[in-house]
Amino acid sequence: MSRTDARVHVYPNGLRLVVEERPDVRAAAFQIVVPAGSTTEPEELAGISRVLSEMCYRGAGSRDSRELSESLDGLGLQRSFGSSIDTCVFGGALLADDLPAALELHSDIVRRPRLPDDELEAVVAVALQELAAIEDSPARKMSVHLRRTYFLNEYGRNPSGTESGLTALHIEHVGKDHARRFQPDGAIIGAAGRLEWNAVRESVGELFGDWSGPSVAQPEPESREGAHYVHVEQDSAQEHIGVVYRSVAMSHPSAYHAAMATAVLSGGMGARLFTEVREKRGLAYAVSASGSAVRGAGYVVGYAGTTPERSQETLDVLIDQLRRIKDGVTDEELERARTGLLSDLIMHGESTTARARAIAGDMHLLGRPRSLGEIRAGVEAVSRESIRDFLADHAPSDFTIVTLGPRQLEPPQ
Repeated sequence: MSRTDARVHVYPNGLRLVVEERPDVRAAAFQIVVPAGSTTEPEELAGISRVLSEMCYRGAGSRDSRELSESLDGLGLQRSFGSSIDTCVFGGALLADDLPAALELHSDIVRRPRLPDDELEAVVAVALQELAAIEDSPARKMSVHLRRTYFLNEYGRNPSGTESGLTALHIEHVGKDHARRFQPDGAIIGAAGRLEWNAVRESVGELFGDWSGPSVAQPEPESREGAHYVHVEQDSAQEHIGVVYRSVAMSHPSAYHAAMATAVLSGGMGARLFTEVREKRGLAYAVSASGSAVRGAGYVVGYAGTTPERSQETLDVLIDQLRRIKDGVTDEELERARTGLLSDLIMHGESTTARARAIAGDMHLLGRPRSLGEIRAGVEAVSRESIRDFLADHAPSDFTIVTLGPRQLEPPQ
């Protein structure tokens, strides 16, 4: 398969462009990342990032909401947008020949949204429904509490916002927030597909080069030190268990060792947590662990869903298995984890959408894109000895535990 490594260009205004050329496909995908997530929104207007990401599509530049939607649909664009802890993202996938037109439309969407007053009520109503839906999903509700417990600063916020923050929004707030936080310095445009580097670089320069304004400072993630347990009482037939522990950032030299250790724990039906918690003991209907990252920090999130009667044993076995990983892994476990990670890499490598997201995400978290070859080499370089050495210094410990359900548990010592 013919492809080149991603290329990067930084414009004078601080906007970064990263492009991976894929001459073997007809499609293209792009993602525009603006560092305007819930960590930098005003606390009293929590949820404004979520609202703003949708309001940008309710008319932009010379087009009203319907005209803009028809223009995007006319390109066959498969849209994606939203907000997260630290970013708002806009993008999609389409035929490569139509990418210049899609970028032109999105230069208005990101830079010159109309933000019509008569659209705000409907957008806020949807955001409030999404927020209320968390109350009807115990696992999601537990996850919100888990993040809030583990992170001690703005990174503990719920990107969906709060009811008081959403209901307090007026269109003046939205306009001022867009002017304050939607700036080029720190923004990223990632694109992958059948593209020509020089043409994309020149096009983005023409569309976004005169965008100006200072970036808003991002806070540093601050997480809890030491073990901690919180129980959220809820009348339910299930008990939801969440566990977080510190890992290494994506920029750490041993980041691939951390990923492999997590895959040994939860990389399929043969992984330790599924085998020990679900298959052998029948304790939980769902159990998993996954690595997560924000800029400058990494952590692992574990989850188990079970019955109140079996919840204490489930928690005990879950923590025991997380701790046991420090004793090392078998050759079979390592190869199973490696195969799973490389299979995912190949599958994502075939998708222009996945690659656009990946290289834009790398730029945001690492400051540079990683090639598929680099990731493959990093995964293949992990050995039993090197992962043992890594775990000797980075064994899972100091667990933050949140349970949601009818039964308060006794956290393991």
